[in-house]
Amino acid sequence: MTNDEAYVIQRHLFELEFPFTTSKALQFALFRTYGIPSISKLLVQTTQLSHKATASKVSYLLRCRYADTEVLIAEFLADASSSERACSAIARMNYIHSVYQKSGRISNDDMLYTLSLFAIEPVRWIGRYEWRLPTDMERCAVAVFWKSIGDAMNIDYANLPSAKKGWTDGLHWMDEVVAWSQAYEQRHMVPDEANKKTADETTALLLYSMPEFLKPTGRQAVSALMDDRLRKAMMYPPPSSFIQASVDAFLTLRKLALRYLALPRPYFLRSAVVSEQSDASTGRRYRTAWVSEPWYVQPSLRNKWCMQSWLDWLADRPVPGDAGQKFKPEGFLHSEVGPVGLEGKGMKTYEEMRSTLMRGRRGGCPFAT
Repeated sequence: MTNDEAYVIQRHLFELEFPFTTSKALQFALFRTYGIPSISKLLVQTTQLSHKATASKVSYLLRCRYADTEVLIAEFLADASSSERACSAIARMNYIHSVYQKSGRISNDDMLYTLSLFAIEPVRWIGRYEWRLPTDMERCAVAVFWKSIGDAMNIDYANLPSAKKGWTDGLHWMDEVVAWSQAYEQRHMVPDEANKKTADETTALLLYSMPEFLKPTGRQAVSALMDDRLRKAMMYPPPSSFIQASVDAFLTLRKLALRYLALPRPYFLRSAVVSEQSDASTGRRYRTAWVSEPWYVQPSLRNKWCMQSWLDWLADRPVPGDAGQKFKPEGFLHSEVGPVGLEGKGMKTYEEMRSTLMRGRRGGCPFAT
């Protein structure tokens, strides 16, 4: 299976078959990385979560970083990895990571662990919560796609058993990544205050649209989606038996309703996170959907008057175009996305990385010898 073929299969899963579950799985994959102290401590340091003097800026900085991460991931999910669009997004992510790698604050194992979750969690969530199981072909496609992304990010797979002799296919690679990831969590996913600080802020972001009186219940629902290891690492209490049973029942009923009552999703109703085309005059793209604040959402007539905006307005939350330039309604360029201190920086390195990726002919099979 080539990577371009894998991209088409995965996009079908993410936009047509299981858009809700796969989007939540990717969000939870990012959330799960915060259960590793070496990862959560870096986020605490770079967003100043530990400084009371900057507490008022914490949520803004974290939400901005979360939005930037979502945008970059959405960009290299939205087109084949051999495309200029995907290569540009990966190059920008590589530059941002390189800043922290040079200072020794991001290890290769942390990078491999994060990559593994983006491959593992969507497949796991589909198997657990969706109306059908993923097929071997779909599991293979997800593995092929993310193995190729890891190659583009120069992640070293030396700690995987078959790194020297190579893998036969995506399923082989996926099995080894799952086993390695579980072993890594056993060693490194331990309780830490940095984990809890980051988890608290991220949980607040996930529950942003929920009414205040329901947020305590929402926090228990988030805990109900965690396994015991992650919950202990985040220093979260287990949910009540009623909340756990309610979450399980809701997800089971949703699965049955989709299986027996829902029609296939037509292509024109596909779930897309970012605009298909860039602005002809500026080259910028926009987010087409938002859950919390409207980062990078164009304040068009459609976006300002859609149901989401009405609900946000009624709840006194920002809608597209509110707060001036705070939520960057002008859209985004790959070269600008990232932490505040790195906006617009590293252009030469970014261009070199993008050119290297474009020359790499990354549309083929990442397991070909």
